[in-house]
Parts: sequence; C-alpha cells; structure tokens
Amino acid sequence: MTKREETNTTQQVRPWVDELATLMDSKFRVPGTSIRFGLDPVIGLIPGVGDTATLMIGVAMFAEAYRLRLGSGVMARMAINLVIDWLAGLVPGVDIVLDTAVKAHSKNARLLKRAAADRGSAAVAK
Repeated sequence: MTKREETNTTQQVRPWVDELATLMDSKFRVPGTSIRFGLDPVIGLIPGVGDTATLMIGVAMFAEAYRLRLGSGVMARMAINLVIDWLAGLVPGVDIVLDTAVKAHSKNARLLKRAAADRGSAAVAK
C-alpha cells in the first residue's frame, strides 16, 4: 500500500457530511410533536425538479465515499437509499411522508462513517 493510499484509508469523514444530512433530513421539528424533517421534503415540493435536485445533493456524499475509497459496496447501498427516496418523490402526496420517514441522507451519512471507521480500524490492525 502506498503512503497516499494509507492516508486515504485512515482519513475521517468530513464534518459537512453530518451537517448536510441534518439539513436535508432533520433540521426542523413539527411544533408539538417529535417529528423532525429537513429540506428534502420541502425541496421535493418543487414540481418536476425538486426530487431530482435532492438526489443531486445526495450525490455529494458519493464524492466523499470515493475520496475515502470506501468501495463499491458502500456506494451501491448509498445509491439504493437515494433511488428509493427519489422514486418515492415521484408519487405526489406520498413523497412528503416518505421523505420525512426514510431520511436517505442520514442513512448515507451513517454508512459513510461506519465504513470509514471500519476501514480505519482495519488499517490500524495491519
């Protein structure tokens, strides 16, 4: 393993990943309830482009997975989360409920952090 590869495998996920996930999935709370939502369902209300825009925002996490060289398995799971979120957004009315419940960006942030931690542990153990 080259020095560059070793450095990349032990790097941590950048803080903006959690910030983006929070902003898109749980930044706000419905008053009087414990229901949290982010900009994902709000942006998704824009006809024709809203859900595609939130999909493209989620793609930013792919760049982070690639930077950390987390592999195709992690990226495939991230893609599945985003595609499910995008497909749900194509159904009017259902999209708001599912965007609020599914929280694809938060799932992908957890996947990134877990995979990076596992990769870092494996690199240290060698």
